[in-house]
Amino acid sequence: MTGTSTNSRPHRLWSDAGLPLLGAVLAVGIWWLTAELFDISSFFLPAPPDVVDAFLRLPGYLLAESWVTLLETVVGFGIAASTGLLVALLLAVSRTVERMTMPLMAAVNAVPKVALAPLLLVWMGFGPEPKIVMVILVCFFPIVVSTMAGLTSTPSDLRELVHSLSASWWQTFLKVRLAWALPQIFVGLKVAISLAIIGAIIGEVVNPDRGLGAVIVSSGNSADTPLAFAALTLLALMGAALFYLVVAVERLLVPWARAITA
Repeated sequence: MTGTSTNSRPHRLWSDAGLPLLGAVLAVGIWWLTAELFDISSFFLPAPPDVVDAFLRLPGYLLAESWVTLLETVVGFGIAASTGLLVALLLAVSRTVERMTMPLMAAVNAVPKVALAPLLLVWMGFGPEPKIVMVILVCFFPIVVSTMAGLTSTPSDLRELVHSLSASWWQTFLKVRLAWALPQIFVGLKVAISLAIIGAIIGEVVNPDRGLGAVIVSSGNSADTPLAFAALTLLALMGAALFYLVVAVERLLVPWARAITA
């Protein structure tokens, strides 16, 4: 058993870190090769060295704006996750409340969030608040839907088992339904953390005072495409880091889910 575990560690390290890194290197290589092979102007498609030069030209500015976007994303995601989980739990408790509210939430979610961004600016003014609300709006529904799907997918045999053991309603809900729903809940959280950055950027593009969205808008106005790509690269790195942070929390809290899905 020890030898098998030891031999699997390099394979797991390669699968978890090596393959994603190899994929990123290949993507950058294809990007670079395309720009050089077709002699594309940096105004249309800057090559990776152009993007690096743009970052080195204004590193402090880009990192400061990255921090603004990161803060808006994390705060909005945290609020959306906590409220979304709470609402889903309440809906799972009452079937009547679920039937009353789910169509309304689905209708609200169908409204394009880009159309709401200018209204949030009118209602809440300038500053980070409308951007955080935009993140909440984008993240809330996927978290609610995934949590509801997990809470309503508990196998009937497990319910019968805990009922035969005279478990209370709360014990059944916490130890069976919620535990069974955790993998599905994290699916929604992983989807939502990727959407959170999109929500923050929507708010920053509409209100381009701070953040990487404002960098993209200002670089577009000044025809500085490499600077825009530098901001986009930082957004991609931020999104990957936040996504794998949620994955790490999932593996810490739900280690058995990976074995079941495997």
